[in-house]
Amino acid sequence: MRQRWDDLLFLHWEIEPALIQATLPPGLTVDLHHGKAYIAIVPFKMRAVRPAGLFPVPWISNFLESNVRTYVHDDTGTPGVWFYSLDTDRWLAHWIAKTFFSLPYVWSAMSEEALKYTLTRFGEDTAIYDFNSESDLSSADSGSLEFFLLERYLLYSYSASRKQLYQGRVHHEPYAFAAVSNLTFDPTPIAWNGFSAPQENPIHACFSPGVAVEIFPIQKLPS
Repeated sequence: MRQRWDDLLFLHWEIEPALIQATLPPGLTVDLHHGKAYIAIVPFKMRAVRPAGLFPVPWISNFLESNVRTYVHDDTGTPGVWFYSLDTDRWLAHWIAKTFFSLPYVWSAMSEEALKYTLTRFGEDTAIYDFNSESDLSSADSGSLEFFLLERYLLYSYSASRKQLYQGRVHHEPYAFAAVSNLTFDPTPIAWNGFSAPQENPIHACFSPGVAVEIFPIQKLPS
C-alpha cells in the first residue's frame, strides 16, 4: 500500500518495563533505551491511502488516526512498534485493519483544525491535543532517544484466536521533527488500554510535518 502520514504529534512517557512486558504476546519483549521503556500517544492525519498502483479516493483515502503504542523487539532482537489501540474516524479503515491485519483498531469520532486534534471514543471521554510547532526541523542522530522513539520500520500484531504473531514492514524517509510549545494534551487514551493515565507531562514531545510511506504485506512469524 501507499499512504502519507501528516502532522504527527508524538507524546511519550516513561513507564515501568514490567508493566509493558506483562501485556505482550509470546515472542515479543519490551524494548529499552538506556534501561527505560516508553508508551506514546500519536495523533495524525492519514492521507492518500490506497493499494500500490491505484489512485486515492478522497473520502476513503483520507482520515484521522490516534494510536497508543510502545516499543518491542522479537526473539531475534528486531525492533518494532506494538500498538495497544488505533482510533480512527473512518469505519471502513477500522474494519479492514481489524479483519485482515489483526490490528486493534477502534472506530471513534475524531476532528482536526490546524494543529488541534479532538478524539472521542464512543462511550468514553473526549481527549484534546492542541499545540504549536517550532519552525526549526531536525533529524534524529543514531543512538539518540529521538532515534529510538521515531525511527521504527516494523510493526507487530498478534491474533489470539490463531495464537500467531505477525510482522509488517514499512518504509519512509527519516522523520524531520520539531519541538512543540503551548501544548494541551490528555493522557486518557493510555487508561483506555488498561494502564494508569500519567499524571505528569510527557518526557518527550515533538511534531513532524509528515512522510510518504510504503506498506508491505504482513508476514507470519515462526511460532
